[in-house]
Amino acid sequence: MSDSSLFVKIKPFVFGGLSGMFATTCIQPIDMVKVQIQFQGEKGGNLAVKSKNPFVLGSYLVRTQGVSSLYRGLSAGLVRQATYTTARLGLFRTFSNKALAPGETKLAFWKRCVCSLSAGGLAAVIGTPADVALIRMQADTTLPKESRRNYKNVFDALSKMARQDGIVSWWSGCQPTVYRAMCLNVGMLAMYDQSKDFTVSKFGPGKSANFTASAIAGFFAAFFSLPADFLKTRLQKMQALPDGTMPYKGFLDCAQKVVRNEGMGAFYQGFPTYYFRIAPHAMITLLSMELMNNFYKKWKSE
Repeated sequence: MSDSSLFVKIKPFVFGGLSGMFATTCIQPIDMVKVQIQFQGEKGGNLAVKSKNPFVLGSYLVRTQGVSSLYRGLSAGLVRQATYTTARLGLFRTFSNKALAPGETKLAFWKRCVCSLSAGGLAAVIGTPADVALIRMQADTTLPKESRRNYKNVFDALSKMARQDGIVSWWSGCQPTVYRAMCLNVGMLAMYDQSKDFTVSKFGPGKSANFTASAIAGFFAAFFSLPADFLKTRLQKMQALPDGTMPYKGFLDCAQKVVRNEGMGAFYQGFPTYYFRIAPHAMITLLSMELMNNFYKKWKSE
């Protein structure tokens, strides 16, 4: 089959978005539990079980709200992947290809970091509206019944947010979202390419090398990005207090209040759950992309 120059350009975006959506469908229950854990330190929380154990919390949600509760916000998660991950992975590969010097086959690590930071930051701005909707939908059960928003789906959430809080509410918490995306991209994409070079040189090309590189990348993505993810979640979920003021004025104010009221360790609460959400998501996304690329190459050669 002949190659379409247009499809060659958009292929990283298409495959990236599809891979991210598939991974999110698989990982959504873990992400739901992670969000519940992060909200336990806030006042006014409504969840009866106060446990950091993801299995205890997950079992409680299934027992009291049904299995479907673990997939609350899936529509927002899929829209987020269709925007954020499509841009994040597509831009990274596009920037990486452009950054290759003549005769160069592999990028230096610092170039990979620059490409991943740039792609992550730009993609975060694009994907923040769906991300805010996802967080609010997942957080609804932690609020008292009279304070719940009861969004039907991602489009209902975005519509009500625009009417009640203005379009600007779509980008609430955008600063930590951008920071998180940049950290996540360095850990996931730059570290994946770098780790893959190492694992292939040691074990040869194949599934084992890809799987190991994905696991390494997943750890660094989780470790680098969890503090920003924690702050982003708090900012996007917050509601006005009875006096009309907001709990947090911004990224730094939120960080200071968390440290003062909950301690530095709060930023890494739920790390095991977060890791087992980020690492499998990274592996499924990256390995799905590899699989799609291989199928495409076979189809093209026929």
